[in-house]
Amino acid sequence: MITALDHSTALVLIDLQNGILQLPVVDSTDTVLANANKLIAAFRQAALPIILVNVDPTQAVQYLRAEAKRPGGNLTITPEWLALAPMLNTEPSDVRITKPTWGAFSNPSFDEELKKRKVTGIVLAGISTSIGVESTARTAFERGYNITFAQDAMTDMVASAQANSLKVIFPRIGEVDTTENIVNMLGALNTVA
Repeated sequence: MITALDHSTALVLIDLQNGILQLPVVDSTDTVLANANKLIAAFRQAALPIILVNVDPTQAVQYLRAEAKRPGGNLTITPEWLALAPMLNTEPSDVRITKPTWGAFSNPSFDEELKKRKVTGIVLAGISTSIGVESTARTAFERGYNITFAQDAMTDMVASAQANSLKVIFPRIGEVDTTENIVNMLGALNTVA
């Protein structure tokens, strides 16, 4: 349950891109995208940063041997696969970061963009909960960012992995709540500011 948001909070959406949205996931990607758009609208109205992160695994310096054996290890990556979902209400002013591996911090520009904007808090959402979102969250926690998770604006390919992230990992490093409650808290933050 959300108790607070920092006055300098950024919305960080992980891997809401065409290729990832084609994966078999637990929750409806339409619902995830609709809730992501609600968050985008609220952050835009609050004049707070929106950071859209996508993954390009071809940028990874080196693949592990296990990489070729895992599902999806032999993907054909095209510009269309990398592109953010057209259903996202993005604007040119949104920050765009391409990462080579699971977590957003694997691209040093991500942390630079947060610091440049004096961000102290992050609202995280995206796909997949136990991979890109959790990896980003763990590093954000280690670097001292306050984290809020929009549980209904994320999904995963494995139900038990998502449940572990939402019920075990995330409550230890941040606050977990619904898009609606986060948007309401953001609105309250703006009336106080």
